[in-house]
Amino acid sequence: MASYDDDFDQDDGYDDEDDDESTESRVWRLLTLINPGDEDSAMQQFSAYRDTVEEEGDDDPVRIVAQVTDWRSGFEVDADDTRTLVEAINELVSRWNLSIDWDGDPDDDEFHEEVDGPEIFSRAFDQLNQHGYTLWAREADDDVYAGWITQSRDDEAMRVVATELGINLRLGSQVS
Repeated sequence: MASYDDDFDQDDGYDDEDDDESTESRVWRLLTLINPGDEDSAMQQFSAYRDTVEEEGDDDPVRIVAQVTDWRSGFEVDADDTRTLVEAINELVSRWNLSIDWDGDPDDDEFHEEVDGPEIFSRAFDQLNQHGYTLWAREADDDVYAGWITQSRDDEAMRVVATELGINLRLGSQVS
């Protein structure tokens, strides 16, 4: 995955301090988008982001965001683990008292034998979209599904901040 620094030309007249400030600003915007209506959670995650950057550096801000948001406002799961993917999405949508009709019983082993990650993303995307939310898939390591949920009215803002942070992002309905 390309990082923001891959696209940043150091000769543009900006110094590293300005770049750090811009990255922090972008991370804050991302956190407010993936925590719709919950500025307290966004602030807690931003504080954890800053602490982690202070300890480890900010070579990969997206990795740090994934770390501080995992199972709170984002997820990363093994692509072969449909059970955990369903659990992660269910955990995130429970923040808005929503539930997904998975068109089967996700507690049943047979359900997971007949469904794959792209189908789970598609089902969740369609149902969340009906309630004004968008399920996003972001590029992660091979054999990993990762994503976030935003309000659908923020789709364009999400695309902009993802581009600024060098995140390859797709709608949940476009996972293949």
